[in-house]
Amino acid sequence: MAFTNEQLERYSRHIILKEVGAKGQKKLLNAKVLIIGAGGLGAPAALYLAAAGVGTIGIADADEVDLSNLQRQVIHTTADVGKAKVQSAKETMEAINPDVTVNTYRTFIDSENILDIIKDYDFVIDGTDNFPAKFLINDACVMAKKPFSHAGIIRFKGQLMTYVPGQGPCYRCVFKNPPPKDAVPTCKQAGVIGAMGGVIGSLQAMEAIKYILGTGDLLTGYLLTYDALKMEFRKIKLPTDTSKCPICGEHPTITKLIDYEQAECDGVHL
Repeated sequence: MAFTNEQLERYSRHIILKEVGAKGQKKLLNAKVLIIGAGGLGAPAALYLAAAGVGTIGIADADEVDLSNLQRQVIHTTADVGKAKVQSAKETMEAINPDVTVNTYRTFIDSENILDIIKDYDFVIDGTDNFPAKFLINDACVMAKKPFSHAGIIRFKGQLMTYVPGQGPCYRCVFKNPPPKDAVPTCKQAGVIGAMGGVIGSLQAMEAIKYILGTGDLLTGYLLTYDALKMEFRKIKLPTDTSKCPICGEHPTITKLIDYEQAECDGVHL
């Protein structure tokens, strides 16, 4: 494929990077990334993936834009209140970059539909705010052999890790099961600083871009944590023995997807 003059100008800062170049930009334009959750994490991830020229971006979310979302979900505006989040996100992404095809899924992701939704994508970003969704996304991606980026935020803290099939532990290797209901405070109860979504969500977009380009070191085998009050990042090495994991181990005991019950906005183990 040949770039148009407009594309050469739009992606010029990518093309001059030796790690990207014209070949890498074509990889981005041919790539497909799915973002599950158009909220605090998914919003900045979607903006940067669209701006980067990722050719097909799926975005899944069942909710409508609420006024309380706007403090952190930067893909939506005040005029979007009451609008489906996926539609608001699609309009913003297409306004940023008309090169991008945005597929919307206005639905709750569950054990019945997730495998069908993720099957056509190269990389999955978990931008959800609850443990049931995070375990479901992990298990589905392991079963379907799909790489994905996990992240969670609360208060002034955040974390993320990346799973690539056969290259390191999955989310369930580290966090065996969802915590008991009400054991972890929700964002509604504990709060979250809005810019935290921008920091961690942008890092998720960066992981997706590096995976597509095949450059740099991904967070496979590591959990990256961020404490904004201390302005401190920590990169924690995760266990390398995944053989006993109930989903990605040698003898998996989880053979079908599970829909857990849990409160919203509690997707970080800190």
